[in-house]
Amino acid sequence: MLRTPTHDAHRHIGVLPAYPFYGGPAITADLSATATVADFLASLDAEGVERTLVLPNYGVPDPQVSFDLNHLALEAAQQDDRVRCGLWVSPKASDAERNEAALRLAVEDGVAALKTSFLLGGSPTDPDCAEQIDRIFTTAADLGLVVHVHTSPGAASDVDQIGTLVERYGDDTKIHLVHLGGGMSGHMKLIGGRLFDWIEAGKQVYTDTSWAIGFAPAWLVAEIEERGIGHDRILFATDTPWGDYAGEHARLAAVAGDGELAKGFFTTNFEALYG
Repeated sequence: MLRTPTHDAHRHIGVLPAYPFYGGPAITADLSATATVADFLASLDAEGVERTLVLPNYGVPDPQVSFDLNHLALEAAQQDDRVRCGLWVSPKASDAERNEAALRLAVEDGVAALKTSFLLGGSPTDPDCAEQIDRIFTTAADLGLVVHVHTSPGAASDVDQIGTLVERYGDDTKIHLVHLGGGMSGHMKLIGGRLFDWIEAGKQVYTDTSWAIGFAPAWLVAEIEERGIGHDRILFATDTPWGDYAGEHARLAAVAGDGELAKGFFTTNFEALYG
């Protein structure tokens, strides 16, 4: 079913191998994952997505899986003008050679971002990760790319940890914090002040509302309207195949209305950040 055209700032491409997460049997949970560029583009057509940022799928604890998908994401971006891509890079020192190969692709047409996460290991404050983190963020600044960073509650992906990257690199590098800070605690920290404090301090920080708990988008809009800033830093995103278009779109559309705020969230903020 076709829907109102939107720009999706966070989709994945590639099918992950089955894996026994959390001590259970090997499973494949990302049922809507796309294995080919043709299938990926067909998913955009089916949902009426006008522009998107595509990222390698990730989640299994084998870094090579996601690094191998960089070429698929790049192919999608170079095959269709609707698509920009983010390249998977790792904060871990053990992935330095893989990062070297990935960053050689960063000058290719269609590349708009570098994607990293601490779900597969490492930490923003781990000295062992310092060199690769610095390389990721300074390369992005030099090339005018965005660093797309996962957030989720607790451990190395918590806003308390990820926020140190905003403080350190946000003056020179555009940073997209996905999932609105990640979960209840992340929403409280980000919407409750940190996002707006960073904006006022001149940090180039952005976020999307994928995975947001129901109350969060409404609170976010209320804070934007009260503070008078932040309207240009919020992007619609689905995190497909880990999120779904219908749910993510309905939740944000319900609070954004049909005026300039909605236009920013669903279209123009993407265009300003990702081209």
